[in-house]
Amino acid sequence: MSQIILASASPRRKELLEQIGLEFEICPAKGEEVITKTIPEEVVMELSKQKAEEVASMVVTFGEKNKELTTPSDILVIGADTIVAYEGRILGKPKGEEDAKRMLSMLAGNTHSVFTGVTLVLIDKSGRAGELVFYEKTDVTMFPMSEKEIEWYVAGGEPLDKAGAYGIQGKCAIYIEKIDGDYNNVVGLPIARIYQELKKIGIDIYLW
Repeated sequence: MSQIILASASPRRKELLEQIGLEFEICPAKGEEVITKTIPEEVVMELSKQKAEEVASMVVTFGEKNKELTTPSDILVIGADTIVAYEGRILGKPKGEEDAKRMLSMLAGNTHSVFTGVTLVLIDKSGRAGELVFYEKTDVTMFPMSEKEIEWYVAGGEPLDKAGAYGIQGKCAIYIEKIDGDYNNVVGLPIARIYQELKKIGIDIYLW
């Protein structure tokens, strides 16, 4: 029997995995994020790696201490991190309403990039087997937004827990002019890329 663990509390990532019919457990990483990189794609890969490896280490430790409670199984841990980048600036989640307004004022009427880093840690019954680390990039162009529109959107609370202060799958959809790349990547998890990367190494997550 195989098990998939999502190392994230993001409801959007949960919905994307449910959308493709996967059965999985949720075990969010709780460690402090440590960033040593400055290039967006390197930052998201570094953070996704930290999350996946933290949860994978907990799974292995639990298995070692509770051998009589566990059955031999293969485990896949999925760690992910998403950021928005505009003109070299990395935009994470806003610190509050004013920060959200600042970010949206910057992005409105322009094109920015969304990067999601993904780390897949594979653990077999004897311990850790290996990992895959990659990133996906999507370019998003937003229509101009008036100050009143920005205030209305921020007042609704949607931007406050999202990288770049907007949710493409929410009310902000009316301000998205076009995207170039994977839509689901902007939501928070490039599920097609994950499937293809696993397929390359001979893993079909529906038969695994």
